[in-house]
Amino acid sequence: MIVAAVQTQELADAVGRVDGVDLLVWPEGDALPPRPDEVELVVPDYIRARRTTRLLVELPRLRAVQLQTAGYDAVVDLVPPTVELLSARGVHDDPTAEMALGLTIASLRGIDVAVREHGRWRQEVERRSLADSSVAILGYGSIGRAIALRMRACRARVTGVATSSREDDVVGRVLTVDEVDWAGQHVVVVVLPLTDATRHAVDAVFLARLQDGALVVNVGRGPVVDTDAVLGEAGRLAFALDVTDPEPLPDDHPLWAAPGVLITPHIAGGTTAMLPRMAALVRDQLERLRDGRPLRNVVSR
Repeated sequence: MIVAAVQTQELADAVGRVDGVDLLVWPEGDALPPRPDEVELVVPDYIRARRTTRLLVELPRLRAVQLQTAGYDAVVDLVPPTVELLSARGVHDDPTAEMALGLTIASLRGIDVAVREHGRWRQEVERRSLADSSVAILGYGSIGRAIALRMRACRARVTGVATSSREDDVVGRVLTVDEVDWAGQHVVVVVLPLTDATRHAVDAVFLARLQDGALVVNVGRGPVVDTDAVLGEAGRLAFALDVTDPEPLPDDHPLWAAPGVLITPHIAGGTTAMLPRMAALVRDQLERLRDGRPLRNVVSR
């Protein structure tokens, strides 16, 4: 019998009964899960995963940690090397792509400006349409592909950008950073994970390559984009940020008042789409663990 622990009854109910698996609820805040000497897989809380992963050393039979986030930078240093770390790759593709599209349209069409100017009727008739615009997706993986599908549905010209070039069924050939005509892009959507190599990948040098009026959308991780560089280019460029550095962003931070900067509080993944997709992933992982098959979404460390 495989013993596993999730941190909410809601997720346990959504996963349902899995033959050969005893699925326990480990309430977030409790020191240890029930039957800590038997637990082999843990699914930490979506928001407070780091608090939970600090306790993993107390679980002697633990074999795997299934995150509820696509990113893993917040906890990777706390997961013992003998324990497999599993990302939620695929779970957040649709809602994150929706957020990227929504932020893009809101910023391009001045929806944020109209909201701030509520009570004042002012028409801007030369705002850029997403149709016929060039959009580069920096960090072209499963989420990037989902974003590309939505951008193309809006008649944008989409370029996928990754560490190595390859053929893709949505964008054709995926390019490397050095192959992209950055000055020709109207929108850059950043979906990079946070690693030592990607920290401040979007810096002052990168932003200087972009044409006046270009929009940078970040739905990846805050520190991938250099905040000081954003403040230096705000006004010449536009920014739509669902993630920031620091995060949470203090109330008095200058980003809030920077011209042409639209900020949302890291809400791309937290939608009604999450629970059914997360439950399906956990169920599949439990069946794989029970059957001795390889687990999905293993993070290389």
